[in-house]
Amino acid sequence: MKTNHLHHKATNYLETLCHAITERSVGSEGNRQATRFFESQISSFGWETETSEFEAMDWQEGGATLQAGGESFTVLVSPYSLGCDLKARLVNASSVEELEQVEAGGKILLLHGEIAKEQLMPKNFVFYNPEEHQRIIALLEEEQPAAIISATGRNPSLAGGVYPFPLIEDGDFDIPSVYMTEEQGQRLLAYTGEAVTLMSISRSVPAKGYNVIARKGGESGKRIVITAHIDAKRGTPGAIDNASGVVILLLLAELLTDYQGERMLELVALNGEDYYAASGQMLYLQHNQGRFGDMLLNINIDGAGYTQGKTALSFFDLPEELLNKAKATVGKFEGLVEGEQWFQGDHSIFIQNGCPAIAVTSQWFLENIANQEITHTPKDNLEIVQPGKLVEVAKGLEWFIKSE
Repeated sequence: MKTNHLHHKATNYLETLCHAITERSVGSEGNRQATRFFESQISSFGWETETSEFEAMDWQEGGATLQAGGESFTVLVSPYSLGCDLKARLVNASSVEELEQVEAGGKILLLHGEIAKEQLMPKNFVFYNPEEHQRIIALLEEEQPAAIISATGRNPSLAGGVYPFPLIEDGDFDIPSVYMTEEQGQRLLAYTGEAVTLMSISRSVPAKGYNVIARKGGESGKRIVITAHIDAKRGTPGAIDNASGVVILLLLAELLTDYQGERMLELVALNGEDYYAASGQMLYLQHNQGRFGDMLLNINIDGAGYTQGKTALSFFDLPEELLNKAKATVGKFEGLVEGEQWFQGDHSIFIQNGCPAIAVTSQWFLENIANQEITHTPKDNLEIVQPGKLVEVAKGLEWFIKSE
């Protein structure tokens, strides 16, 4: 298949997912448009498709205001938070130890400093949930402040490039929450012990979300599962995170239109990697309980196609034969390199269940994970994605599958 044709397809797919569809956060109508688009396109290449539905939450917010001592402060509504309109005394804590000592019940609690250094995992998140995070959430729910204000800095490795980032992003957490910059937090500390006024407009709306699974091939031997998450954070085009991965799945589906191999291939648009409940991933786990042993390999694509650098393939627990073929693929395509292992993606689900995996991303992101300011922000747009790199990844995966 001619490269120019695929380049044109990649450009059009990106345009659809990032411009024509303006929002891909789980629960939004745009997210459902994206899954319908993916299913329609991939089925046109002769793949059998299955759509799996799950309950989700869309989120609507109308901003927030904070006043103390005649001063106004800039605050943002925490995603999926309850709204509030209240006046209460301000207290603060900068560590778990201080949180254990402060009497926050019925008051407005400012979290700042060490305790606000990284985004707290949602309380029901099963894939990664440090004990310290669980302890903080438990203390907050035990103490029951009237509302929480968090003053946060930058933490690209966990929160992406957003500044400030929401300390709490959890639809299962029932205390109203807003967030602000560290600088605003330092100003607000001067009003500790005084009454402050906080209004936040926010509500969650029950909705639906969908995974889409496309299958082709026979039933002989173990299957190869190739995944990319189709959702994006609210407020970002999500070009590199992860429209580019979805585009690669579509390009690969077309390249394998005539695939008649004995091994089953599954191309999966997972829906929830950037959603507090990871609902699509949880549904996929449920449907594949006891079946991960039937998988030869997972290939997860997330963050591929950045304009700078090459595409990195990272290998996790590959048996020797697969490892040799994966390294041969890297050697055959000039824009591919072997990358360091990283775990902040859906391939971790497969690794945790004993399935070997290859994670595909941009080398630049692996090298700059601690200081990039792109993902989860408006900067994650079409300008930073090079369609030709997506075509090369798709061709590389085609070669790997056909040589397998």
